Amino acid sequence: MTSRSAVDRAALVSRLRSAGCVYAEDEAELLLTAAQSPAALADLTDRRVAGEPLEYLLGWAEFRGLRIAVDPGVFVPRARTALLVELAAEVTGAAPAVVDLCCGSGATTVALAHRLAPRWLAAADIDPAAVACARRNVVGLNVEVYEGDLFAPLPRQWRGRLDLVLANAPYVPTDAVALMPPEARLHEAPVALDGGPDGLSVLRRVGVEAADWLAPGGHLVVEAGTTQIDALCDAFRAAGLIPTVHHDEDLDATALTAHHP
Repeated sequence: MTSRSAVDRAALVSRLRSAGCVYAEDEAELLLTAAQSPAALADLTDRRVAGEPLEYLLGWAEFRGLRIAVDPGVFVPRARTALLVELAAEVTGAAPAVVDLCCGSGATTVALAHRLAPRWLAAADIDPAAVACARRNVVGLNVEVYEGDLFAPLPRQWRGRLDLVLANAPYVPTDAVALMPPEARLHEAPVALDGGPDGLSVLRRVGVEAADWLAPGGHLVVEAGTTQIDALCDAFRAAGLIPTVHHDEDLDATALTAHHP
């Protein structure tokens, strides 16, 4: 941690606030703690002011009270995704078999490991950088992380036997990616953001394939935008699943749980 005077601290807060950092005071404390020297602090501050995500500068993000390592380019865990973990706990019984698709850094995977005590837990992502990051985060948790497209890399013996599939799949419409905050669109992998023309291209596939991988009575839990819910419910019903909509005002999060009858 770099020792700084109150004047220097105030100047750092002011510079961060001028750059548009809403939580400038909190970010200043984190940068001061992370920097090992005045030169390092200056470098971190310059990069933050230029728009680089704070999580990449620190090397970690907080998710549900857990410190999750996050490498540059890997999707940064969002607070709203905590709703998926809560819903998973509500719909899943004891010692479930669980798969976390589009796992990114593995933040939800780690949270599920602690919350559910699953008998089998695996994660998958199509992005090699995300897979490498997730593998670091699940060390010691008896979790396998696979590289590949959705269910494709998973062991075949779990087909039709999963109790829970959680997927924080990309759901931003392609044309809307350019409208996202620079921190996301300029620094995070496009494959983690772009959900196709209406944002539901990946989620529709998740629903269709989950119907084959879930055991009878199993559940699929996904996140989506509020304007996409009706179309996604229709897609899940067409796949043979029974969807229920959930919204959390505090997290500003919308999610679906879908039951496999």
